[in-house]
Amino acid sequence: MNDDVRNIVLGVVAAGISAALGWMARTHLWRRKLRRKQAFLGLPENAECLLVVNRDPATAEPAVHRFDVFALLELSALVKDCGAHVQVVTQDAAHQGFGERTEFCVGGPGSNRRMVAHMAAMLPGVRVNVDPEPGPDRGAFQIGSERYRMDPGVTEYVLLARLTAGERRETRPVFLFCGQRAITNQAATRYLARNHERLARKHGSNSFVLLLKVINSQAYGPDVVELVADVTRVAQTALPAATPRTGHRAD
Repeated sequence: MNDDVRNIVLGVVAAGISAALGWMARTHLWRRKLRRKQAFLGLPENAECLLVVNRDPATAEPAVHRFDVFALLELSALVKDCGAHVQVVTQDAAHQGFGERTEFCVGGPGSNRRMVAHMAAMLPGVRVNVDPEPGPDRGAFQIGSERYRMDPGVTEYVLLARLTAGERRETRPVFLFCGQRAITNQAATRYLARNHERLARKHGSNSFVLLLKVINSQAYGPDVVELVADVTRVAQTALPAATPRTGHRAD
């Protein structure tokens, strides 16, 4: 073998080793990224999770608003990326505790009984006005001493929460998407899909409650979302006894 042939062979071998090392490095990074995503969402490989579907309060028949359907599709894509499996149940058919399986619960307390139960158990500092009568406080959030009213299509709010119960490491989280309108529910699921890496770095496996503002949904749909505040502490602190209960119109 002359020098030219030897140099060509060595070059091919070096290129092959470099390609193999690059592939291994990319695979390692991809798997580490996937494991972090699975840990944050509580969705290890082949895990089972629950998608709790609300109902459209604007119809007499059992139905799901189209924006809530879009929200479920956003969540289904996240579940699939983790290699997990999903079971979809309606808000009045989810009869189980929390912590055994990851749960994604979509819709405010006016359209989702399951959300009512979760908020009463884990978010005692939050009240939502579900009075169907028109008025400035319709759909308003009260979080601690602050009230957040919506201007439909212009300024609307949604809570995105990751909550865990107990200290067991294997306890699965519950994700809440509690919006003032259906389009805000989709905005919150999209926010989670786009920002889960940043949220995982910041919060790890801890519970959090974020108040998001959806800007000009009549023009931009669910895409323009601002983080108003991390309201975890105040949302988990019970309101004074004199405060109106969830479902009653606040003065």
